[in-house]
Amino acid sequence: MKKIFLIIFLFNTLLYAQKQYDIIVASDGTGNYKTLTEAVAALPMFNYRRVVIFIKNGTYNEKIRIEQDYVTLKGEDREKTKIVYSQLREDWNKNMDAIGPGVINIYGDDIILENLTIENSQPQIGPHAFAIYGFGTRTIIYNCNVISKGGDTVSLWDYKTGMYYHANCYFEGAVDFVCPRGWCFIRDSKFYELKETASIWHAGSYDKNQKFVVVNSHFDGVKNFELGRHHYEAQFYLINCTFSKNMADKPIYRVTYKDDPSRDRQFIWGPRYYFYNCKGDSINYDWFKNNLNEAEGSPKPDEINPKWTFNNLWDPESTSPVPLKNYFIKNNLLILQFEEPVTVKGKPIFKTDKGITFQFILGGENDTIQLIADRNFTKDDLRGLKIINDAKIISSIASINERKAEFDF
Repeated sequence: MKKIFLIIFLFNTLLYAQKQYDIIVASDGTGNYKTLTEAVAALPMFNYRRVVIFIKNGTYNEKIRIEQDYVTLKGEDREKTKIVYSQLREDWNKNMDAIGPGVINIYGDDIILENLTIENSQPQIGPHAFAIYGFGTRTIIYNCNVISKGGDTVSLWDYKTGMYYHANCYFEGAVDFVCPRGWCFIRDSKFYELKETASIWHAGSYDKNQKFVVVNSHFDGVKNFELGRHHYEAQFYLINCTFSKNMADKPIYRVTYKDDPSRDRQFIWGPRYYFYNCKGDSINYDWFKNNLNEAEGSPKPDEINPKWTFNNLWDPESTSPVPLKNYFIKNNLLILQFEEPVTVKGKPIFKTDKGITFQFILGGENDTIQLIADRNFTKDDLRGLKIINDAKIISSIASINERKAEFDF
């Protein structure tokens, strides 16, 4: 009898998981695929909807390339769901494959990595060894361990439009091991430097407003590790951060080449390194004193959030519903256009206050969906339109919150 109940429990658990996730990866064969490589290969060439790939606990010794947009990789357990691969950048340069030089290689937009450990397991301290590498925008790394013994652990390099949000993460590496190009916001995270070199690095030369913001985070590492540096134009904001006593008394600095000045990058905007309420563990260096008032616009500490960082172009922490932009009525057809691209999960059934029922028939590949009613209707008949089954319509844009569409007429 206990065995029967266990089978029923496992069966119901799998059914629930299948409802929540589009693809399940499990090395033991209990999912749709045994490897991430197979799961990613199963994605359409052009992906228009948010696809959630759920990864069951296990160590997946593989590296992957994500070219599609709107893909979420979500682990079952941050510590027990591991994607591990040994790859030196130098080795990849000598023998390039189509996957890329990192463990996870991102070439799509709106990618979310959540609840995972991602590790480049090559053993050398120092040389370039990417755990995450890519050129997409609106990339989220949330509740993850991202580890390498080499440099450039997290290298997201869309230098024109790249926007990256990371929260509740642990980053480890050597030499510029978190090194965004473009805009980056990190909160509630830990950094560990394995070498007497800079921990963070930024390139923001394409747009004067590009910036790297770190909030409520802790920096530690080997004795005399450095906080940060840059070669290109850069802008750093560190708010409410703490520093280990091992951190060297060396401000964030620009790299120049005295022996060959032709290698120096342009430096029009000058030093832009801003701090607020940062504290050291038994250290108190003058260079991380409060100086937000010196930044352009003199921002207040409570203004420095993701939306501000990304110049109001993206708010990955938003909880607001997706607004309805426009609608069109054609006899018994209703076309809804939203402010953002949306993903339709399931087959929604709608009902209005007047009892008119609508069935979803088309859409969910952009910002527009089409519904059909059981009769002709007018605008006044649309009040109270809502989904009455377990389906949903959500934003496709990368976010840490599931944002449902609203139907406000």
